[in-house]
Amino acid sequence: MSRIVLATSSAELRDRVHQATAGAFLPLPLGPLPADPAQFFAQLEGAPLPDVVLLDAREDPAHAVSLAARLQQHCPAASVVLLGDQGPETALAALRAGVRDIVPPGAGAAEIRLALELAGQSAQARAAALAEPTSATAGAAGRVISVVSPKGGVGKTTVATNMAVELARRSPGSTVLVDLDIQFGDVASALDLEPEYFLVDTVQGPAKQDSMVLKTVLTQHPTGLHVIAAPDSPADADMVTSDDVAHLLRVLASEFRHVVVDTAPGLSEHTLAVLDETSDLVLVTSMDVPGVRGMRKEIDTLRRLDLLPPAHHVVLNFASPKSLLTVADVEFTIGTGVDLQLPRSKAAPDSIDQGVPLLQSGVRDPLTRALRALVDRVVGTEDSGQPAPDSYPTRRSRSQPRRAASRWRRTKVA
Repeated sequence: MSRIVLATSSAELRDRVHQATAGAFLPLPLGPLPADPAQFFAQLEGAPLPDVVLLDAREDPAHAVSLAARLQQHCPAASVVLLGDQGPETALAALRAGVRDIVPPGAGAAEIRLALELAGQSAQARAAALAEPTSATAGAAGRVISVVSPKGGVGKTTVATNMAVELARRSPGSTVLVDLDIQFGDVASALDLEPEYFLVDTVQGPAKQDSMVLKTVLTQHPTGLHVIAAPDSPADADMVTSDDVAHLLRVLASEFRHVVVDTAPGLSEHTLAVLDETSDLVLVTSMDVPGVRGMRKEIDTLRRLDLLPPAHHVVLNFASPKSLLTVADVEFTIGTGVDLQLPRSKAAPDSIDQGVPLLQSGVRDPLTRALRALVDRVVGTEDSGQPAPDSYPTRRSRSQPRRAASRWRRTKVA
């Protein structure tokens, strides 16, 4: 038997549908149609996703058609039926929105029952077709690319947002950016977004149980990037557990080609949960003594915990030939090679203040080229739309870092 959900403000229509289905349906609370799919799923209160949705379109046909189209995006197997005006304009809009049928306002129980039965059969056929794996998707899993650093202020969020924007540009709709600096994350600010939903909404309620519902609470960025913003209040961090984080990343990796994670500085419980799910790790440090010392400790700790994946990349940010330290100094101290250097940039501060990542604005700048090279290094040049560079900065053997210069030894880093 099909799972049928009714959305209406009319008790009289609810009674007609009750008669048509012998009570085998779920009525949403009486009131206006849900504003969006997220509100619709919230009103299900954990009930299974419907096979058939009957929307009362008599009060606001345009909104009913719009809601139907958006529900179809999130529940492609479901059939949506409208009850309302069957005029040519509404019928054409409904057809374009993927509506299965339009039932006239005065339809009796028998006519409603027939429309719902046919819609249920259509939903079952769609579900069967969608359930068949294809050679291109069977067993596929997205990459979880985590950006970490031992301390704040090293440009970790700048790296994460630019990588995510570039990946979204190369393959629209296939990348999601998760802000897991749970207390003080500012990915939303870095992307000039005002989210309606936050991390907490993705790990509780219907969104935790169903990936289709989860997609309705993602924030959309103009580049085609999907974003999960950190909680709006630091106090909400207590509502997100490390198990929640691990579950969320596994679900996202099953739905998206790339999952980019911006973590909190250091190795919190949540960050360790992220690292358990990480396929590609980007370690960011600044070109100063505290940053390099912290990076050495972080790499050593990750090795001891067996959380340093083979695909890891050490990124030296704010690189400058005028720095007291050299790349050789950094490599000697952290015990491994530096994979890529990000130069200081005059364009970066304006980019951060405006909420427009450099790889979104396309500003000509050495940092823009270096960030794009980082993306190429992590995921390759496929779909980049750019010719592969002749060469990238390459690391020396991790077991044989170059010896430090004498001035580094004079800094006496412990």
